[in-house]
Amino acid sequence: MAKAADIGSKRLISLAPDAWVQWVTQRPEVVAKEILGSEFQWISRETDVLVKAYSATHGDFLVLNELQLRYTAHMPLRMRAYAALAQERYRLPTYPVLINILPPPSTLTIVNSYEQEFLGLRAIQDYRVINLWEIDAEIVFGQPLPSLLPFVPILRGGGEASVVRRALQLLRADAQLNQLESLLAFFASFVLDTPLVQQIMRWDMAVLRESPWYQEILAEGEQRGLQQGLQQGLQQGLQQGLQQGARQHLIRILRRRFGEIPHEVEARLEGESVEELENLMDSAIAVSSLDEFVQILFT
Repeated sequence: MAKAADIGSKRLISLAPDAWVQWVTQRPEVVAKEILGSEFQWISRETDVLVKAYSATHGDFLVLNELQLRYTAHMPLRMRAYAALAQERYRLPTYPVLINILPPPSTLTIVNSYEQEFLGLRAIQDYRVINLWEIDAEIVFGQPLPSLLPFVPILRGGGEASVVRRALQLLRADAQLNQLESLLAFFASFVLDTPLVQQIMRWDMAVLRESPWYQEILAEGEQRGLQQGLQQGLQQGLQQGLQQGARQHLIRILRRRFGEIPHEVEARLEGESVEELENLMDSAIAVSSLDEFVQILFT
């Protein structure tokens, strides 16, 4: 079996950090000084990358990058919590950016701020939203933006076989980029037929299934590929694993913030779904006490 390539968000951004921070901030004078993602691990997921940046005008500041496969209604609260925690941890101004990779359901509206008013007090957190399907594929080739090359098929104008081949040529021409072939193939499978993707890539599509993005799609219930019955069994197993992993991660967050957790709280989390556990993670980050979290849990 082929070895899974390192194609997480941190790896993608580290390919050209200066070009990345200039693109997400829309300021050509900004430079990346350091990627801080590993130091932010206790609240971070694989999709979160924190970059310390600098500009002559604004000095040092943080660029908080959240790459989300699909936008959810809980993202505004998460962006508020992550931005505040990053600023508190590093004592620097924070520029939060949410990059949505695939379009959400038509019933869900993407917003670029978190707002809440309670007892006359207001909480507001703005953040920049970048929807990849609205980005012109030619920008990736022109600037250039190597971190976005694997996403070319889902960018505007990038769903043609000739454009995918062009992206593939650039990936294969650079030793740092050639590990991203499987990610390019994965997103190409959304817009091109599987046989055509196989022909373009010239390798077995089993490599595609090594991608963590593919596993995330399976966990969401997507059925994209051959051997549907096998995938359904795999999906069920992955769902159980994701549920257990989410529960353990939530308990770790609670223990780091509040110390020992009552047994009845851990028992209550046992039967929660992955979606509900993710919602509770957001609450665990946002609340100021264990009692406040318990009230949410048992409501």
